[in-house]
Amino acid sequence: MQYIENKTFTEFKVGDSAELSRTLKPEDIELFAAMSGDVNPAHVDADYAKSDMFHKIIAHGMWGGALISAVLGTELPGPGTIYLDQSLSFRHAVGLGDTVTVRVTVAEMKPEHNHVTLDCLCINQRGETVIKGQALVVAPTEKVRRPRTALPEVHLHKRGARFDELIKATASLAPVVTAVVHPCDALSLEGALEAGLKGMIVPILVGPRAKIEATAAEMKRDLSGIEIVDVPHSHAAAEQAVALARAGKVHMLMKGKLHTDELLRPIVNKETGLRTERRMSHVFALDVPNYLKPLLISDAAINIFPDLATKRDIVQNAIDLAHALGIDLPKVALLSAVETVTSKIPSTVDAAALCKMAGRGQITGGVLDGPLAFDNAVSKSAAETKGIQSDVAGDADILIAPDLEAGNMIAKQLMYLAGADAAGIVLGARIPIVLTSRADGLMSRLASAAMAQLYVHHHAIGTEA
Repeated sequence: MQYIENKTFTEFKVGDSAELSRTLKPEDIELFAAMSGDVNPAHVDADYAKSDMFHKIIAHGMWGGALISAVLGTELPGPGTIYLDQSLSFRHAVGLGDTVTVRVTVAEMKPEHNHVTLDCLCINQRGETVIKGQALVVAPTEKVRRPRTALPEVHLHKRGARFDELIKATASLAPVVTAVVHPCDALSLEGALEAGLKGMIVPILVGPRAKIEATAAEMKRDLSGIEIVDVPHSHAAAEQAVALARAGKVHMLMKGKLHTDELLRPIVNKETGLRTERRMSHVFALDVPNYLKPLLISDAAINIFPDLATKRDIVQNAIDLAHALGIDLPKVALLSAVETVTSKIPSTVDAAALCKMAGRGQITGGVLDGPLAFDNAVSKSAAETKGIQSDVAGDADILIAPDLEAGNMIAKQLMYLAGADAAGIVLGARIPIVLTSRADGLMSRLASAAMAQLYVHHHAIGTEA
């Protein structure tokens, strides 16, 4: 066990010193900005920093000041030290990769109040003085020796960062004419209008005109130039939207304020719906903190107990979406509770069969492996501990759940316990369907629209110039 121990006033003398060294990393700057609220672009905006006087990202000045405080509080004098005064003169900027050595040296001691003045010096790896100053402290008079506190792990995650990348990827694409089904609440209407303003869609609002206009008035949003197809209620809105899609007038559907089954009912109609030879399935796209890339999960919303043929379509739909999102050869983990095939757990048998189907060309465009337990699918260390050798294990792009219950629980747990952001669409119909929860915010709705737009262009379903 490591310990932290002070030096009392009588245990040191003028000229004694202590030091520490730190190398500036990007996460140091991000943590300091998050803690202090100081988001000066010189520290956090690389594009801005290129044009300022230093031409690079630099540390906050008080990052160095905090290092001085660390030496005083942990080394000399150490625990029990009370800060009274600190002067700092900033001489050189500290850039990413610079190593700063902080040294404090006892300059003066006054026994009557246990006051100690220490010279403070920070130098970089080139020997340049970065910060110079003096500290006045009250030195401890009682000996302290304590176990050094283990600091918590800190994982930085900018919410919506990967969704921002999705939205940026649509910038050069033509907007897609989209039927927005029953957008009669602020969230769904806002999502449609913002997607329109960002050039992702050309919205056609399908629903009761009076309700749509009343919602827009409450939001103080202008509907000028936006087509509204007036229908009496949500059932009729879903049916009319499907009719528009069958006629080739829209190339995406977007769910508004209505239940999912109400939207899907006319879509799955064998005679008048949008069914194809492929089974429809829902794909969640999650931006999960601590996972290095977007994670697709399917199916968590439509197919309750999928058989092998349905699972084949679920896998292929997810692979096709991954291609549209720019993942050339997605890694697909077929989930179960164990890694071995056993007839007692049907999902393991299905996973093995799906892998064989991929080998025979019945599933294309991805690398499949399974059965894999969840930990082995997303953690390389877990897979290595269990001796699993796989290109997919620990690096999955797509997780295929054994059934809807498992998929829904995995996705919701990542959202509500791990802080994941989620977007979602339905594939396998003639056109993609943006299917968000009524609780989803604007970012989720825009990310879902961006995925659908990318999918439409990738598969050349139809666009509006």
